[in-house]
Amino acid sequence: MSENLKEYREYRQEMNDRILEGNNKVIKRIFNVDTNTYMDGALDSKTKEMLGLVASMVLRCDDCIKYHIEQCHKLGVTKEQIFEIYSVANVVGGTIVIPHMRRAVEFWDELEKEKANK
Repeated sequence: MSENLKEYREYRQEMNDRILEGNNKVIKRIFNVDTNTYMDGALDSKTKEMLGLVASMVLRCDDCIKYHIEQCHKLGVTKEQIFEIYSVANVVGGTIVIPHMRRAVEFWDELEKEKANK
């Protein structure tokens, strides 16, 4: 596992745990709504994660981009599909999305390397 993947996963888990330990009802509900939003419904979770990735890229949230890329990867999104997702994000968000796409490509490559090493 790359150091970048390891750091991302550990930091995200640690901070989510710390946030939820605060036992704030509103924050817990927001986390719950987020979790439930990406479950299968009229749209399957794979489609929802792809939508989440486009939205995250347009909003330029690198942490969210990494999260949705990892979920897309787990759900079997192909490299060809991921690049179509990037193209939609760039058309909607404009060229300001390009630096985030660069980091997204790098993160996808790390996930692919991890998968190959398993």
